[in-house]
Amino acid sequence: MGFILRHSFPGSSGEIDSRIPCASASKARRMTSFSPLSAIARPTLALRGDSLFGRLSSLPCNRSKIKCNYADATLKDDSKSATIDVVANIRTERVVVLGGSGFVGSAICKAAVSKGIEVVSLSRSGRSTHPGSWVDQVTWMPGDVFYANWDEVLVGATAVISTLGGIGSEEQMQRINGEANVVAVNAAKDFGVPKFILISVHDYNLPTFLLTSGYFTGKRKAESEVLSKYPNSGVVLRPGFIYGKRRVDGFEIPLDLIGELAERILRATENFTKPLSSLPGSDLLLAPPVSVDDVALAVINAVTDDDFFGIFTIEQIKEAAAKVRV
Repeated sequence: MGFILRHSFPGSSGEIDSRIPCASASKARRMTSFSPLSAIARPTLALRGDSLFGRLSSLPCNRSKIKCNYADATLKDDSKSATIDVVANIRTERVVVLGGSGFVGSAICKAAVSKGIEVVSLSRSGRSTHPGSWVDQVTWMPGDVFYANWDEVLVGATAVISTLGGIGSEEQMQRINGEANVVAVNAAKDFGVPKFILISVHDYNLPTFLLTSGYFTGKRKAESEVLSKYPNSGVVLRPGFIYGKRRVDGFEIPLDLIGELAERILRATENFTKPLSSLPGSDLLLAPPVSVDDVALAVINAVTDDDFFGIFTIEQIKEAAAKVRV
């Protein structure tokens, strides 16, 4: 008598087919679970005998869990032993962060590394100046999206995350917030990258005539491109004011002191201010700020959850971050 165990790691075509000897059903009642860690999927492997668990623990996979029954360690592997079949699909993630050395981009890179995700950053400044050992685990590529060698940047990518955006003249904002992102979306789509995540902006309930500035029209143009090219996997996050410790020319600006205080005040007064939310432009004062760490964790949720796609508001960003944090 033996056991058959089959397990699928979500989202991959890689398989493990293994047979484990068991002397009898009565001697194989213990249950164990473990999570193999790594970053790159391998082709089909054949594992035999008591080496299964040692080898599975070295399998590259960044999000997976196996449960299986196994026999006592003292059992011998012989021709009369029954077998357990293991079939596992392995999925790994490799993300490309556009603007990865910036304020939001660095937070995303750091969060991705902490979750075992392979990270490539493309930005004009190259390597991030943020401290921490996580910086050494990111592949930093200097470059401009308008002139990037996408065959080199996107190889193996499972998602592209764009933090591109900026303030300037109308022409500059249209180019940075809109055209640069459109170029990136089309490059990712042509290369076959399955997911695109865009950091956009909340509209602050502004009157329509104020939303015609290059900043907002550029962002909305980028959003449209993401949602049209990736209707079932594109993600648009619309945070408001993003706070955290921001580094500028080597100096750290503690925006978190302002953001955390504002967030607490707005939460405490929500019942009183909610009736005002319908007033044009009211969100300039009433839209709650978002921690840069919450934005980063919401991005990780988007990377790992295939059911997470579409446009997400400030509150939905916080909810997505809470799922990953838990």
